[in-house]
This record gives sequence, structure tokens and C-alpha cells, in this order.
Amino acid sequence: MNANPALLSLSDIASQAHEKIQQDFENINPVIGVMQGMRKMGIPADVMTIDCLASHKRILMVLHDDFPEIIRYQLTFSDQDPSDDYQQVAAQEVTSNMIYGWIKQYFSLAQDR
Repeated sequence: MNANPALLSLSDIASQAHEKIQQDFENINPVIGVMQGMRKMGIPADVMTIDCLASHKRILMVLHDDFPEIIRYQLTFSDQDPSDDYQQVAAQEVTSNMIYGWIKQYFSLAQDR
């Protein structure tokens, strides 16, 4: 992976949240993925996903080079295309506690869609 500092930072933050989730919840075992494939299509952005394999729920985060101070995110499903409906948060506000909360809340909800 090319060393995009924002992506590396977000990856470290997500890894901390992942570790705490695994300590606190037996039934939630998220999988973190980092993708830079959008760059191959000419889009200057990186993507991080956090997936729950059992429910197919996904937290999708986009870091766009043109907006380095913002992280766009969406609570979606890994087996569906994401919508255009993204939330956004200032990159400096994203902490491991915030990502922990997203994982806990979204992945703990009822399994049905």
C-alpha cells in the first residue's frame, strides 16, 4: 500500500477499535479492509471497510484527496452497492472510541435488514 498518511492513521485508529471490540464482544468479529482500487480508476480516493461477516453489514469510509479534512462514511451491506447517501465527519474528530461506537451500535443491531 502506498503510504497515504491519512489512510494509515485511520487504519491505526480502526485497529485500536477492533482490538477493543474483540475484548468486549464475543459475537462481533469485524474484518477491516483497505482498498486503493479507486485510484486505478482515476478517482483520487482511498476506501476503508469494516465488515461483519455474519450479518453482511459494512461500515464504509472514503478518504478523498480533494477533501483531506473530511471522512465520508456510510452504514451499508457488503453484498449491496453503496448508495450516494454518505455522512461526513471531520477527520480530526475520528477516534478509536468513535469507530468502536459505530461497530458496537451497527453490528449489534438485529441481524435482519
